[in-house]
Amino acid sequence: MNMTGRIVELEDFLDWLTVERGRAPSTIAGYRRDLTRFLDWLSITGEQLTTVQQSDITGHVAHLKNSDLAPASVARATVAIRSFFRFLAAEEMIQTDPGASVEVPTVPRGLPKALTLEQVESLLASPVGDEPASYRDRAILEVLYGCGLRIGELVGLSDVDVDLDGELLRVFGKGRRERIVPMGRPAHSAVSQWMSGLGRDALSSRRTSASQAEDALFLNQRGSRLSRQGAWMVVRRHGERVGLGEILTPHVLRHSCATHMLVNGADIRYVQELLGHRSISSTQLYTAFRDEEIRQIYDRSHPRAEMQILDK
Repeated sequence: MNMTGRIVELEDFLDWLTVERGRAPSTIAGYRRDLTRFLDWLSITGEQLTTVQQSDITGHVAHLKNSDLAPASVARATVAIRSFFRFLAAEEMIQTDPGASVEVPTVPRGLPKALTLEQVESLLASPVGDEPASYRDRAILEVLYGCGLRIGELVGLSDVDVDLDGELLRVFGKGRRERIVPMGRPAHSAVSQWMSGLGRDALSSRRTSASQAEDALFLNQRGSRLSRQGAWMVVRRHGERVGLGEILTPHVLRHSCATHMLVNGADIRYVQELLGHRSISSTQLYTAFRDEEIRQIYDRSHPRAEMQILDK
């Protein structure tokens, strides 16, 4: 197969993932990036898809490990490559599957990052002014932190998913699993202001086509649904404004939501439900932060924390 053939096979694979497997657009985009990078690397070696060996795939994985990619990104790319060759073999486009025995690199399970309360307060106070984008940015930051949403869940919200009277959001998580998330008073106030005539309505009036996400909750400057990248940039812009540019991501706000709730005594099962974790083990990662915080509070405040016990 030449490069043109490679592109055709890649598109066939991505179509299969979309139609037959029902993968989300964000997942398809990730597979496309990983596999395009692999095919570009393969073209440099002069190898063809029909002659790829296991050593070619492991060589590429080793190359990724030596680059600046995070371990999770290397593992995801390996999964994409294995899936691609499994598809090619199943469709009899290649005789054997060279990826069948390739092991997916393990990903160190590090503790989630969490902001301090002071850092959160500084960030949430960053959007100022009465411009539509200011109302939007305040609502985005309050919802990400106050409701613990993933960035994809945030940009997927539509106006019908907001119950201002009940102070609730209907959220669709991974696998389109639906959950109901309460809004705290600050998040509710920010969303209400954004949905007023000075916020969302003002941006929606800039829409050039009636088909451009009329029901989207969060809009870009052109009145269309805000993308994941657009929402990410909102967070990054305000993070840089308050000195958090190096550590802040939308997911850090989700981590901070969970950590602060657990520190303040929330039941882990409730936090699991709020975040939309299918397994409690995902939520239990946050308990390490809770335990560390509790220990620090104890050491600072308990009258006997620093007392020496003398031998008699």
